[in-house]
Amino acid sequence: MNQIVIGTAGHIDHGKTALVKALTGVDTDRLQEEKSRGMTIDLGFAFLNKDITIIDVPGHEKFIRNMVSGVSTIHIALVVVAADDGVMPQTREHLQILSLLCISQGVIVLTKTDMVSDPDWLDLVEMEIHEIVAGTSLESAPIIRTSVNPESGISELRQALLHEAGKVRFTLDRGFFRLPIDRVFLKTGFGI
Repeated sequence: MNQIVIGTAGHIDHGKTALVKALTGVDTDRLQEEKSRGMTIDLGFAFLNKDITIIDVPGHEKFIRNMVSGVSTIHIALVVVAADDGVMPQTREHLQILSLLCISQGVIVLTKTDMVSDPDWLDLVEMEIHEIVAGTSLESAPIIRTSVNPESGISELRQALLHEAGKVRFTLDRGFFRLPIDRVFLKTGFGI
């Protein structure tokens, strides 16, 4: 079987790394700077099972290049929105990037539900999510409410991801041309 790649997307501090750890047992923040600053800087990798890789991408706007690099090869988007914050700027930006890259499969996760005591607030956040994905390829993506401490909704999320993985079609043509660029160098005296 081909390797299926799931990539996270969402605003900084919305719980992408904690969610990946709850799903896989792997802390994808491996750099000392990531641990000291409490934020993902570089791509992190974990395995849901032997056939499914999860790429954890940074949510901070300053690391958008790393995010694009991480999601450029994914099959399934794992869009993360914190229940206490709702939709934020990088949520919108990451969704636009997923749309530009023609990522058509995904699961939307409402994280940190344990931090919200009002169920009406959770419903409002879900409505906001439905509004921003309306008309996109992720319009019909399921929304799953989760918490990592105490753990809630993680097994449902795992099942949803496995269900999406079962629908992945491997094709060389995603309907658009893309030329990956490995590195960019500036040479004094050349160019602008």
